[in-house]
Amino acid sequence: MATIESLLNHAALPHSPTPRLDAELLLADVLGKPRSYLHTWPERELEAEQLERYQAMLARRQAGEPVAYILGQQGFWSLELEVAPHTLIPRPDTELLVETALALLPGTPSTLLDLGTGTGAIALALACERPAWRLTGVDRVPEAVALAERNRARLKLSNVRFIESQWFSALAGERYQLIVSNPPYIAADDHHLAEGDVRFEPSSALVAGADGLDDIRLIIAQAPEHLEAGGWLLLEHGFDQAVAVRELLSARGFSAVESRRDLGGHERISLGRFFHE
Repeated sequence: MATIESLLNHAALPHSPTPRLDAELLLADVLGKPRSYLHTWPERELEAEQLERYQAMLARRQAGEPVAYILGQQGFWSLELEVAPHTLIPRPDTELLVETALALLPGTPSTLLDLGTGTGAIALALACERPAWRLTGVDRVPEAVALAERNRARLKLSNVRFIESQWFSALAGERYQLIVSNPPYIAADDHHLAEGDVRFEPSSALVAGADGLDDIRLIIAQAPEHLEAGGWLLLEHGFDQAVAVRELLSARGFSAVESRRDLGGHERISLGRFFHE
């Protein structure tokens, strides 16, 4: 019998770090129920159509496709966001950027920019927490901009806009009190690109040159032209790139340069403040 309990107990996902969780998320989606339902009604049998859909989803996960892409959604901060294969899947570590931005500026009217917005996760989380802030999210991929806009519309947030731009290219003359970005920062020859869920994510959202710092260099070089006096730049980067990013910030004239650690204890973001001469 194809009961909830038997399906979960026999879900073969040997390459997943969280096989039970993956199976529960997929099955709950098929049933249109929360995960708690699976534990409350383990003896429930699936209908033939539900079983077929679950097995198809399980096969995609067995092939390595991320659960977020299979379900078409991913939780970030307090939000549930639509995701798609042309955008990076929002990750818990990136919430550190949101926490830091919220702590740096008061809740009074401020202008912020999210570079490489993808799903819109960072900009939407900040817009949700600070209604008085005005946020702009940019991405060079038109499909990503459209996706972020769908997320904005579904969340009914009116204090954020999304536009197509290659970093600062469409923002001539615009200045912000804070610029935040989770840019590509993986080296082109990094072996992790051929492993796990990352294989299915767009390389353009991951890879940034031989050392992974090409986009970060560009952002740091150009950001001062788009910062108000005393404005902040916040960047997510690789676990071993903090020293290099701090040096780049200092060399460009940023002050109050520091790095902050993620939940795993790695220096995950670096920031600095720019005062115009």
